[in-house]
Amino acid sequence: MRHIRSAAGDKRITAFVVAALAFAPWLSGCGSVDDALFGSDSQPVAADTTQPTTDQSQLPGTLPGTLPGAVVPVTTGTSTTITPIGIEAGSDTGTAVNRKIQQLRNDVSTLQSKIVSNADQLASLRSAAAAYAGTYHEAKAQITQRLQMGTTRGNPELVAQWNTAQSALDQLTTNINGLTAAGTDITGDSSSAHYALDTIQATFNVSGAVDEDHRQLSVLQDETNQTIVLIDKLLTDVSSDVQRQTAYVANERANLTTLAAAIKNGELYGGELGNVMMASATTPPGAYGPGLGSTPLVTIKFDRAGVEYQQILYTALAQALQSRPSAGFDVVAVSPTRGTAAAVQLAQTSAKRHAQEVFRSMTDMGVPATRLAISSATDPSIGASEVRVFVR
Repeated sequence: MRHIRSAAGDKRITAFVVAALAFAPWLSGCGSVDDALFGSDSQPVAADTTQPTTDQSQLPGTLPGTLPGAVVPVTTGTSTTITPIGIEAGSDTGTAVNRKIQQLRNDVSTLQSKIVSNADQLASLRSAAAAYAGTYHEAKAQITQRLQMGTTRGNPELVAQWNTAQSALDQLTTNINGLTAAGTDITGDSSSAHYALDTIQATFNVSGAVDEDHRQLSVLQDETNQTIVLIDKLLTDVSSDVQRQTAYVANERANLTTLAAAIKNGELYGGELGNVMMASATTPPGAYGPGLGSTPLVTIKFDRAGVEYQQILYTALAQALQSRPSAGFDVVAVSPTRGTAAAVQLAQTSAKRHAQEVFRSMTDMGVPATRLAISSATDPSIGASEVRVFVR
């Protein structure tokens, strides 16, 4: 069993690892059907990673009686609504502690504004992805219809439609790059929010405060905890979109390759291999049921700061896949059960966040999201949150 230790607090660690398992080849298709069928001497063009920008002047208005950054709900998709909270404006007591509180309050308010900006960006990226997917499927359906009816070999009209479908997938790849960059920004906000929470808790112990200062600190502590929940929700949504779109694009690249061969021969083939591969890769995780009694491939202990776990995780995954190329993995967030009910709840939230981080690292290393499952559990014998990775 490999044991790795990482952050003691809630500071998020991010890493994007380039590995031999890399999924990237599926995300950079050929420029045309002729290149796919006959080859090309030209180099592929890198996907545009320019990020959509959010005009801060267009952000929703401030709620009455709150600081800037407390804004109206923002819808990021058909099933996701981010509703930033209002930050209470406290009175100035004239103490040094109160000046620190005002600084912390402004920091949390800034984070609330960034939540709105990131939610707007996610909504924009989702809308663009839906448009690209629609263009792709329209072109693909037209090709399939013509092939089903019968057509000539290498029909140039079908070649043009194939190029349209390929271009739409390239745009989806760029969209994934945008989602990944957004996830990095949100991860930074999460670290800032946890740092602010730690500072608030430490400020309670600073001498020279009056009762009103501690009341304001208590309110700000609650508001910061709610801010962390919103950031984590947004980060989970972005992570899910990246995993889903990456698997989708990879599968459709394979389908386009099959379709290219069909265009070359002027006849429609049978079932697409991409769908067969996807079906074989999505066996329900519950069928394996690893449980805490099994020996994990890797155990990552988040009980101290500054430990890099990615290299050891990659080595373990590579060895497991070398022995079992069809293996899947269960990522389990394990939290302790010591302390008060609030402490247990915070530990569970921390463990889940770390598990999502490990999940993203594994997909960045090239493990298909369809081979991964994430769950949570508790263990009274541990003192800090852990993430355990099981082979199935």
